[in-house]
Amino acid sequence: MSHHDCSGCGLCLLVCPVWHGTRDVRLTPKGRARAIQHGAKREDLAASTAGCTLCGACEPACPEELPLVDMVMELRSGSPFPEAEVRIQGKKKLLLAGRALRAEPDRLARTLALLEGYELAADDGADIVEALEAGTTIADERLAAFLASLALARQVVVAEGLLLRALRRWLADASVRGIGETLLPAISAKLRAGDFYVIASQAFNCDQPRLIGRYDWLRATSGCEMNLDLQRIAMPVAGQARWILEGRRVERIVVEDLAERAAFDFAGKPVLHLAELA
Repeated sequence: MSHHDCSGCGLCLLVCPVWHGTRDVRLTPKGRARAIQHGAKREDLAASTAGCTLCGACEPACPEELPLVDMVMELRSGSPFPEAEVRIQGKKKLLLAGRALRAEPDRLARTLALLEGYELAADDGADIVEALEAGTTIADERLAAFLASLALARQVVVAEGLLLRALRRWLADASVRGIGETLLPAISAKLRAGDFYVIASQAFNCDQPRLIGRYDWLRATSGCEMNLDLQRIAMPVAGQARWILEGRRVERIVVEDLAERAAFDFAGKPVLHLAELA
């Protein structure tokens, strides 16, 4: 599927944080599609693709089911998204902790303790995440080495949303899930009314149809509020934290993605990583 399949309905604008922040349609999925349909080249869209947050909120909103995040990364890189794949054997369970969680050993230890039977991956692909974000080329040798390090994994838990999306494509035989989804059973009883639970938008929005039932259950059983809009798409925190909390009476804020904790410093409320609840 390509930008030429876009119907121009504009539903992506309803959930796009860049649109809400700039009101510039050229910086949105709809704007990029229309430009390409009218003959724009990759270089003409450099500012638009650079401004995309890759939050993935547009994908579940798109009635054409276009892979909009992959399309942005392809435009950034100048080459198709890698399709490398390996076959997986064995029963090993691995946590790919990512940069933010690795930087906080106490919270990393709590997370591992809750993920019974999981080991910390020596190579969590931090440089590959940076390449995915920037749209730069991933060397074939580096990608092959990274995937080889996961060759015994049957279950992989991933902290970085963009890497989660890619690994689901690359690791055909493994169960690949985000930290939030995996820890829900362990922390659900600790949430309460008055909590605001911040779903990691990249991890959620790339698998929204499957995950929405789990988070609806969590909200119903705990009474907490979440960063889900009326279409039940996870709103990205970047640049929107104040607006997301506006008018809400919040006692605690719980984040799935440790990197998003700082966005809520203004609130004057305790901000916890979900692993701290258990």
